[in-house]
Amino acid sequence: MQYSWKNIPRYIRYVLVQTLYLFLLTVMFRVIFYLFFFKTTVTDNGAIAKAWYLGLKFDMRLALILIIPVALVAVIVRNRFFTSRAIRKSISIYLFLVFTLLTLLYILDLGHYDYLGQRLDPSILRFLAKGERADNARMVWQSYPVVRGLLAIVVFMFLIYRLQKYTWKKFAAQPAVYLRNWPFTGYVTALVLLVAAGIYGNFAYFPLRWSQAMFTRDNGVTSLGLNPILYFVSNFTVEGDTFDLAKTKKYYPYIAEYLKVDSLDTANLNYVRTVAGDTAKPKLNVVLVMLESTGAAVTSMYNNPMQATPHMQRLADSGVLFKNFYVPAISTAKTVFGVTTGLPDITAVKTASRHPKMLDQRIILDQFKGYDKMYLLGGNTNWANIRAVFTNNIEGVRIYEEGMYKSAKADVWGISDYDLITEASELFKTNNDRQQPFVAFLQLADNHPPYTTSSGAGDFKKLTEKDIDMNKFKKSGFVSIDQFNALRYEDYNVGHLIDMARKDGYLDNTIFVFFGDHNCVLNPYSFMPLPEYEMATGGEHVTAFMYSPAHLAAQQINSPGSLLDVYPTVAGMVGMPYKNYTLGVNLFDSSRVNDKYVFITYIRNQQPYYALLGDRYLYEINMKTDAAAMYDLQSDPLKNIRDEQPDTAKNLDNLTRGFYESTRYLMFNNKKGL
Repeated sequence: MQYSWKNIPRYIRYVLVQTLYLFLLTVMFRVIFYLFFFKTTVTDNGAIAKAWYLGLKFDMRLALILIIPVALVAVIVRNRFFTSRAIRKSISIYLFLVFTLLTLLYILDLGHYDYLGQRLDPSILRFLAKGERADNARMVWQSYPVVRGLLAIVVFMFLIYRLQKYTWKKFAAQPAVYLRNWPFTGYVTALVLLVAAGIYGNFAYFPLRWSQAMFTRDNGVTSLGLNPILYFVSNFTVEGDTFDLAKTKKYYPYIAEYLKVDSLDTANLNYVRTVAGDTAKPKLNVVLVMLESTGAAVTSMYNNPMQATPHMQRLADSGVLFKNFYVPAISTAKTVFGVTTGLPDITAVKTASRHPKMLDQRIILDQFKGYDKMYLLGGNTNWANIRAVFTNNIEGVRIYEEGMYKSAKADVWGISDYDLITEASELFKTNNDRQQPFVAFLQLADNHPPYTTSSGAGDFKKLTEKDIDMNKFKKSGFVSIDQFNALRYEDYNVGHLIDMARKDGYLDNTIFVFFGDHNCVLNPYSFMPLPEYEMATGGEHVTAFMYSPAHLAAQQINSPGSLLDVYPTVAGMVGMPYKNYTLGVNLFDSSRVNDKYVFITYIRNQQPYYALLGDRYLYEINMKTDAAAMYDLQSDPLKNIRDEQPDTAKNLDNLTRGFYESTRYLMFNNKKGL
């Protein structure tokens, strides 16, 4: 064997060895992913083994693609490969850059997966948006061991450099093998066939495709089967978000009928619903409280074993709890845009708040005549260009952000939630004392890496593993004690807000609306009524409740509710007349008891879907393949029954596509001047 290996020209052997190095690097990161990041509900070892098998084939494909430039140079210059100084330098620089870039991208992928539960994809480019890079960099600095990580990368790359130098010297010192044309042609042909076969990657008519990794419904298994670099490249697109007028008109009648528009008009695409006011209703204050990363599954109201939110539980029990409340997409910026405009943010890469053509919208909040309007954030509203969502659409809105508070910054996200609530309550009290009604959007942020907490009024204390039942903790879905404590701290601050409202005298004439912006990344959990972890809808299922002890009786609403419905609902509660140009409806509309759906988007097995979820059915459509499926939530939520109930499926298909196409259209065509 050694004799045969030595007979192969050294430049071809060098190519093979470097391919092995690249492959081993990818395998190393695959092992790291499996040991420290992989989580699944799948217990079938065969499925996990298949994911490993497919993943290793993807890794080999990547290694072979990256080695092609080296292989081309090697077979062209042959024995001059080790005697030319220019070639040596070029090859060394190329390989070092490749190894460095791969290392950095894999580390970025692991961080992305740890943060969002998804492999690297082009949506990460939103974190590089102009004006936000510094904030995102500070978040990374405060959340992760950046210095130690950089030192580890430097040491690792130094070892790679030494290995590359040693490998070159070893092969350069070996005697050259001179081949005649036919033997040389044979070696080159064999090399080409090996590389081509490895890149093709399949014993089948079609080549290896990333969709083959999606052979289960489990995101963890799918993620294990993918190569994140190849997946990123295959999904990268420069196509902008747009709309299809013909499709919008095709499906408009279905969405128009559902929304009960004033006048069905396919030619002009009329979405307007005119709602009369009610002067008999008191002009109550409205405080919207966005709870960062607070999904339904992590809170006490949904049977989480850790019961981390007793204050929220208390308010929900004595207020209105929306058991099935969803946000359209997983993203804080998308939630702020969605609740404010009444449109789901379905942009592919950038969020709508970063898209200049989507920032001019006719919204309900702007129609709250006689109300002061406020947006309060502990950090900077340049984040995700959120400032423009408010200033461009709401006349006279007052924005409060970092630099305007007395309290000192706590971390990259600004002042602490406790301090934000304390100072916000002073503003609310001032308005209330002069009998000036107001609508305020209060955005909390501490339930987010780096999970900064304070002692609050001096009585908030973090818990450790010694303080809790770890058996319950493992079943709760929480991925860390820090994450658990951050939610406890948020709950503490919810209680603090109500205490301040009572102390400052505006509790009895204020409606508080609490809602999560999305769920946090969780380990597998199984205590919810639906298997939402497997369905991939758990990220959009958030906690939501209203509290106004003087005006709301305790009740629980089980019909689906959407983030888009918030302003139509509170406008009705305070008797405000308005025109609704978008897709939200009143959550208390009794005519929709058995006819309520929410529009959501989610990623399952790294595939993007848009869907409608109702009391009985979930209807989903794959954004890439257009494949559709329907699930009975009251029977088997994981079984596709689309072919078994064709009439129901057809109706839901039309309505789902109506929501999607109308959203795409309205994001560009709901301008105030129209």
